[in-house]
Amino acid sequence: MTTHENTTPTPRTLGATGPTVFPLGLGCMGMSALYGEADRSESLATVHAFLEAAPAGMNTLLDTGDFYGMGHNELLINEALRTAPAAAREAALTSVKFGALRTVEGGFAGYDGRPAAVKNFLAYSLQRLGRDHIDIYRIARVDPDVPIEETVGAIAEAVQAGHVRHIGLSEVGADTLRRAAAVAPISDLQIEYSLISRGIEAEILPAARELGIGITAYGVLSRGLISGHFSRDRELGPGDFRGMSPRFQGENLQRNLDLVEALRKVAAEKGVSVAQTAIAWVLAQGPRHGVDIVPLVGARRRDRLTEALGAMQVELTAADLSAIEAAVPAGAAAGDRYPAAQMAHLDSEH
Repeated sequence: MTTHENTTPTPRTLGATGPTVFPLGLGCMGMSALYGEADRSESLATVHAFLEAAPAGMNTLLDTGDFYGMGHNELLINEALRTAPAAAREAALTSVKFGALRTVEGGFAGYDGRPAAVKNFLAYSLQRLGRDHIDIYRIARVDPDVPIEETVGAIAEAVQAGHVRHIGLSEVGADTLRRAAAVAPISDLQIEYSLISRGIEAEILPAARELGIGITAYGVLSRGLISGHFSRDRELGPGDFRGMSPRFQGENLQRNLDLVEALRKVAAEKGVSVAQTAIAWVLAQGPRHGVDIVPLVGARRRDRLTEALGAMQVELTAADLSAIEAAVPAGAAAGDRYPAAQMAHLDSEH
């Protein structure tokens, strides 16, 4: 494992039809929801730092969802873009998930993928973001009551109207990916992929390669679990999703953090951090699987962003990859990646 300081990052293209972007995207969810309180000014500064990390003229990808904080996250991105330098603002691309239904109390009440709902969600997102188009638009989870062809068809109409540039998908399985791609070009599939979430390698990555569809990988640090910063005795605040996540519970947490300690030894021998090692591993998977992969890092602070960006300077040899995968073998994670009720909504797991 070697590092190359100050080298210009090579952009990655999201599939055969999607945009070309900076090798890392910024997942903005944690700035508004599900990980407890976030510092607004620090969130804005982090977005600005991310936008300015890319070389001039290279597109950057900001990932959000209209249900993150019930619109809060889109408004935050609006403010960040309005207050960013003009060149950085113009190079910023927005990736938006829609379809999740929320309650006043903050709960989730299913998904709506009807064509009329697609148009409604889109109208609200454009208003909150302060933009005349969204660069990549995708339903967050497949609506079991609406064929994916109808949902994708509605987004395709928005593309024709100029309100959306590209169509994406989220957490769908190989069969659904093929059905959707038969309706309209799909730029990328957003799905969880990390050292401890490798389920997509069997069928989904080969389908994406076959169809010319890119991957935007979220959860590359498994919500901080394999970042090297999560301790066994850490107390989670109210509203933190991880308090309900099986991988953060009891013995599961202990077993998963044992994997992190094994990974830490590999990272320490190479002089890089645990998080950088885990992100660099995901960055290396695109060439291995013949698929364009852009990891989304969920940094809420500039120091965490700086650490994540450093992963682009880490070059992994075949021996390095073997050592990493020996430390964290495929399938070694304890616990599902979501609680049972949310796992049921994942087309990718069926």
